[in-house]
Amino acid sequence: MTIPTPQPSDKFSFGLWTVAYPGRDPFGEPTRAPMDPIYALERLAGLGAYGVNFHDDDLIPFGSDDSSRTAIIDRWKKGLADTGLAVTTATTNLFSHPLFKDGGFTSNDREVRRFALRKVMRNIDLAAELGAKVYVCWGGREGAESGAAKDVAAALDRYREGFNLLGEFVHDKGYDIKFAIEPKPNEPRGDILLPTIGHALAFIETLDRSENVGVNPEIGHEEMAGLNAAHGYAQAMWQGKLFHIDLNGQSGPRYDQDFRFGAGNARGAFWVVDALLSGGYDGPVHFDFKTPRTEDDEGVWTAAAACMTNYLILRDKAIAFRADPEVQAALVAAKLPELAKPTLNEGESWSELEASTGPSPDELADYGAGFEHLDQLALEHLYGVRGA
Repeated sequence: MTIPTPQPSDKFSFGLWTVAYPGRDPFGEPTRAPMDPIYALERLAGLGAYGVNFHDDDLIPFGSDDSSRTAIIDRWKKGLADTGLAVTTATTNLFSHPLFKDGGFTSNDREVRRFALRKVMRNIDLAAELGAKVYVCWGGREGAESGAAKDVAAALDRYREGFNLLGEFVHDKGYDIKFAIEPKPNEPRGDILLPTIGHALAFIETLDRSENVGVNPEIGHEEMAGLNAAHGYAQAMWQGKLFHIDLNGQSGPRYDQDFRFGAGNARGAFWVVDALLSGGYDGPVHFDFKTPRTEDDEGVWTAAAACMTNYLILRDKAIAFRADPEVQAALVAAKLPELAKPTLNEGESWSELEASTGPSPDELADYGAGFEHLDQLALEHLYGVRGA
């Protein structure tokens, strides 16, 4: 199999925090030097990336005065123009500074909540100026470690209040921006509010401008909760709420490992790509990974390139799997096409269904589903012994 080469048309994007991660962890200091954001743009463009995104503090150090902020933004704009990279999304850091130790939107401290909203609005202005279409919201500190520390119902009221205010802000400013909530079950908080795709989707339905809010699922976050990431992505698409994606690697329900995409649960990664293709997702393909602290600067770019390469390999394998005549026959044998047919006949009511008859329970039970054969065909495509 020829290894594909990434192209801007693939819409691959990276966050500044991903490639600029210096290797710091709770047990050790950084192993890599701070990275110039313009250098990051140049290297990403050279690898064939399409876009970039950032937290406000990734680009502009917290507490910068207006003149310094303007100079940084002007330099950033020039770097974008020189490299041709697009700003696909933006987000706000409401988790690093000590003031956010109990959250941003749901902090028990009212003044912290007010500061957090002002911080987000200021960066939304910049995101709109740079052409971002999606604003990602990860509530990494919105949670608790103990039961009495947080009134969950009141916290959700404040969370909703925050999103309603920001929705009004974007609407009144006329910005073409949608919000995408990024769920995560834990870390850095013991328990984080809106921990999974399902929690986020339910919360979104309570918002004033719910049509403008979707989700930004991450493979690692869903697998940390022991969930099937591909199923979550599929449901988000089914509900028209998959506004953005984060792809990476994870090995089960551990801490957030943020491996490069395709590492960790390779089988799960295959099904995520298959789900994205089947569901027609056409937005940016964003990688939220962190290069291990064992690597130097070149190791960062090896890992970044591998994220794109692994996606392209899995995309080709998923396409080949679906096009395989033996797979298509196995899908029919497993009755997958029948699942797409409504259970009720056209115009049939519940009373007509109740009065109808069909095969006996024994007859219905007397068949093999054929799922093992179908799954083995998928594994053979993944392992590279079938297809191109």
